[in-house]
This record gives sequence, C-alpha cells and structure tokens, in this order.
Amino acid sequence: MQNVLLVGAGKGGTALLKMLVETQVMRTAAVADINSQAPGILYAKEAGIPVHSDWRMLLTNDIDVVMEATGKTEVLEALLKERKSHTIVVPSSVALIISSLTSEKEQLINRLKEQTNKYSTILDATNDGMIVIDASEDIIFINRVAENVTGNMRKNVLGRKIREVIPNSRLPEVLYSQKPEYNQEQILDNGLKIITTRIPILNPDGSLRGALSLFKDITEAVQLAEELTNLREIETMLTAIIQSSDEAISVVDEHGRGILVNPAYTRMTGLREEDIIGLPATADISEGESMHLRVLQTRRPVRGVRMKVGSSRKDVLVNVAPVIVDGKLKGSVGVIHDVSEIKTLTAELDRARQIIRTLEAKYTFQDIIGESEEMKLAIEQAKLGAKTPATVLLRGESGTGKELFAHAIHNESDRKYNTFIRVNCAAIAENLLESELFGYEEGAFSGAKRGGKKGFFEEANNGSIFLDEIGELSPQMQAKLLRVLQEKEIVRVGGTKAIPVNVRVIAATNLKIEKAMTEGAFREDLYYRLNRYPISIPPLRQRKGDIPALSAHLIRKINQDYGKYIEEISSEAADILFSHDWPGNVRELENILGRAMIFMHPSERCIHSSHLPDFVAKRQAVHQIGINPEENLPSLSEAVEKTEKDVITAALQKFGYNRTRTAKSLGISLRTLYYKMEKYEIANISTQ
Repeated sequence: MQNVLLVGAGKGGTALLKMLVETQVMRTAAVADINSQAPGILYAKEAGIPVHSDWRMLLTNDIDVVMEATGKTEVLEALLKERKSHTIVVPSSVALIISSLTSEKEQLINRLKEQTNKYSTILDATNDGMIVIDASEDIIFINRVAENVTGNMRKNVLGRKIREVIPNSRLPEVLYSQKPEYNQEQILDNGLKIITTRIPILNPDGSLRGALSLFKDITEAVQLAEELTNLREIETMLTAIIQSSDEAISVVDEHGRGILVNPAYTRMTGLREEDIIGLPATADISEGESMHLRVLQTRRPVRGVRMKVGSSRKDVLVNVAPVIVDGKLKGSVGVIHDVSEIKTLTAELDRARQIIRTLEAKYTFQDIIGESEEMKLAIEQAKLGAKTPATVLLRGESGTGKELFAHAIHNESDRKYNTFIRVNCAAIAENLLESELFGYEEGAFSGAKRGGKKGFFEEANNGSIFLDEIGELSPQMQAKLLRVLQEKEIVRVGGTKAIPVNVRVIAATNLKIEKAMTEGAFREDLYYRLNRYPISIPPLRQRKGDIPALSAHLIRKINQDYGKYIEEISSEAADILFSHDWPGNVRELENILGRAMIFMHPSERCIHSSHLPDFVAKRQAVHQIGINPEENLPSLSEAVEKTEKDVITAALQKFGYNRTRTAKSLGISLRTLYYKMEKYEIANISTQ
C-alpha cells in the first residue's frame, strides 16, 4: 500500500483526508498545515495520523504520493523541487477531482445499499416465500418467509447450488427450459406442503439470467380446508336432522330474530318460513310471552310453558334453551310440542296400558272413573283397606263395579305380584263348587283327575281370591268357607289332611245380607267374618255427575272393541242419559252406548238422541211431563191438558199477568186465553 503525505488541511484537504481514511485505498502517512487548528489537523490527530506545520519535515523517502491541497502555486512548485525521485506530487486540482469522484462513488454505493435494503425489506415482508438462482444454479437470494418454510438460514445457503439445499427443486428445469410452471404442489424434506410458481429470469436481450421461485406454505390451509369441510358436513348433517325431525323446532339469533324453523314447525303453526325468518321472536305468538326473549335475557332455559302460536292459535308446550359458544350468547333454540297431540298420546298410552296388562288383576284405581263425593269415599276406603290383610266385603247393586274394585284392591296391596283368582259363586254348580274352591284328591269321585287337583284357594296362595255373589252360597258351603277364614287352611274333597293357605279374601254381594240372616239364609258367624271391612259402592243414579266421564271412557273402550271412531255425545243425548234412573248402573250405561255405536254409520262421530234405544228416550219424555215412571201413565188428553195449563201459567207469570201480551206470545186470541184460564181455574191476581 502506498504512503500518502497530505499538504494542506483546510476544507478541501479535510475532505481528501476523510476519503483516504474511509476508503483505505492508500495509507495516510502524515498531514501538514501551517495552521495547527485546521480541521484536517484536528481530524488527523483523532485518527492517530502524524501532523506538522512544515511539510518538509514530513517528506521522507517512504512517502510515495504527495497530495497538495493548499491550492497555492508556490507550495506546488516547492514540492516538485524537493520531492524524491519516486515520489508523485498530485496538484490540488487533480486531488479535488479525485475527492469529488470518490465522494460521488460513495454516495452511489450508499444509495445502492439503501435501495437493496429497501427491496430486501419489501421482499422479506411479503407472505410468499422467494428463492432466486443465477444462471449457474447458485442461490443469490432467499427471503425470510423462505427461510422459515425451508428451515434454511440465508447466510448458510447464499452461493450454494439449489439442489444442495432443496433436492427436489425444479428451478434448474425451469432455468434451462425457460418455461414457467404455475401453481405446482411440492412437498419439502421437512414434510411441509407448498404451492409454488417457478419463472425464468431473462435479460433485456433475451439471455438467461436466472430463475425465481415464489411459493406459499399450504399445510395449514389444507388442514383448515379439511376442518372446514368437516364443519360443513356436520352443519349439513345437523340441518338435515333438524329438517327431518318430527319435533317442531325454531331458532333465533342473539338479537331475538328468527334464523331457522323446520317443516314440522310450519306444519304445526301454519306459518311459512318467510313469516318467521328475520322477524322478531314474537312474530309467531298469538297468546303468551316469547320464551326466546326471556331466555336471551336470563340465559337460563325454560321448560313446559303453555302458549298459543300461529294464526290458528295452536295450543302448545314450549321448551327453550340458550345457545352459548365460548361463553358468548349466540341465540336460543326452542322445541314445541302440540298439546292436543300430547293429550292424544296420553290417552293412547292409557289404552295401551289396559291392553298389555298381563297380571290376572287387570285394573287399578286409575281405571275407576268417578268424581262424586260418594265415589271418592268408596275409593279412599278401598285404598286404605288394600294396605291391610283384612277380609273386604264389597256391597253394591249389580253393575256398580264391584269386580273393578276387587282388582284395584289386589293391585294396590303387597300381594299384587302374586295370583289373583276370580270366582263367581253363582255361576258354578253347587255339586262342583266345593271341588273348585278347595280341590280334590285322586279318586275322590268318578271322573277325578289322576293325582288330584288344586282348588282356587290353593292356586291363590300368597295372593288374593275374589268371591263374587257370596250371598248365593249354600249353608254347607258357607260353613266350609267360615273354616277357611278362621283356620286359614283347607281340606280337599276326598282328603283328610289340612293344607295351610295364606289368602286375602275379597267378597262381593248385591244382596241385603242382613235380611238374609234374619231369614236364616246366611250364617251370622260368616257375616261377621266377611263384614270386617265393608265398602259400599254407590249406584249410578246417586252419582249422575260421573256420567260424562264414564261415557267418554266407555266410548274409547267400545271404539277399540268394535273398531269405531266415535268422539263425543251431543248435549240432547247427554240430557237423556242424565234423566235415566240407571237400574243396571254402569253395566247398563255401557250396554246402551254399545247398542247406539253398533248401529251408527262409519262416518258418524257424535252420538245423538236418535241413536239411543227407544226405551231410554221414552223414559226421558215421561220425566219431562212430570210423571213418575213407577206410577200408572195418564191418558194422552190428561197429559196434554196438564202441559197446556203449565205453559199458560208460566207465560202469565212472565208478563206479569198482562193477558194481552200473554195471548200474543202464545199465538192465541185474547178470548181463547180467557176461556182456557177459566177452564184450568188459573187465578186472576192482577187487573187489566
């Protein structure tokens, strides 16, 4: 490196000095200036460069170049005279040109660096990876995204062959074919999947300069696409489930506006989707408060709320729950149930329960229809008696439901899972009753089964036995039954061994046993055994208020038995049923309804008075004219006169005995009214 002596440390000399120091093209050996405070002298001292006020003291043999920066001719001439033969003296004008050129070069270099940094910053800020190779397949640029995606740092790959860094890169193929490749998938060595575009780089003259690869990591995008596809599939499936559900469903957003209703909802309410979607949650309510809005306010579910919806005011039950996602309320979903459908299903369930009962005792207290005080008392007594082991005596007229009570008592007791035996004492021949009740041993009589046979009491062991028509037992059978009740054991016909039995006895009769006792037809001691827990079942004529409920129950039963679809009874027919005395009780009511329904047309749904048997309607007509059906009927003329007198009397009372208005309302002349008042001796207690 050549040694330079700088003479002159003014403004121009200082610029030359800084250029020499910064470029280090030549070594600055010393600086000379007569002004010890010249800026170049001060700069040289800071840089550790020797200084002096006399340049002659610094012009030694090792100085190769002297730069004159004073601009004085005499100084230049002196330097030329005293320089060494190998020393070159550069005049100030040439030195300034060199300084200017060097400064301009530095500015250009700095500007180029700024531009390069700017472009690098821009390329590093992009979301796409970028790798550039030259014509020799050497990597000349890689941005920050490409570093992250490939896992290769810039300092480690610049200048290396592209195939050394990315073995499966196709940039060399693009480089030599000069044909671009767009949106190509590529899997890197680290397992990431990218989508890349490769483009050849050509000079303006068409010569090959290199190739560029732009790429994007699509691994996360593919995963998101798969998740999105799964979410869409789930959404499609959930939507299909909601749309195909038989439950009526409505959904609102967090602002209470409808966003979804399914076909079941539109069928139930009669509203269309456009009547609900985008409208407030109250749009479908005809009576009641919006449960959607309440849930959105409270963020708590509500269940079993009754309201009316749609233009038809459909009576429904509503369950609504909030939809909360990541702690944020997004809306609410409601499920609506048709109350009429629920009632129908409940009725069908009740009927099904009656059909599928497999126990011998088929009925429970729920099957006993009655809201009258007399019936409620009998049911309460029966429920209480069911909890005790005492013998129960059911008393009531024929057809009042004594067997129904017997079934219910057994099913309410702790013996309900054991056998329930029903015996109609009047329906079995006297000579067979004993063997049926108590069984028989082998050879007890001709025709007896081999090995004998258990009787009803043995079959009912640990269960219950219902003895209907107990008053029809012969004195001999009464004595044997008394022994069973007292000793809790039986002896088979033809046997001698006593067999213990644990049987709950429920007896029933429609006779007045007390009268039979006085006549000697019923044993007094047996009466006291049976009558420990008597229950009196009222006849239907004493609880006519139960006729509507009984009729509805019986109609459902007969519909099932006969395949009918009767729904109700007209008010005229109901009046006739109320006026009847019902000597046959509930059994007679079932008979009358059954007869009426059998002859009804299949399309008819209501029982009218014309469907009822003639004898019931006639009895009601007799009651309407105030005649006791037990007495002899009056003649037709007598009945007509009595009715005419009652009508005239009622009209006179209505119009305050104003005969003119009375005659006009009855459609007769005033003279005829006077005649009939005199005929029927209707008192005249007012004046015209």
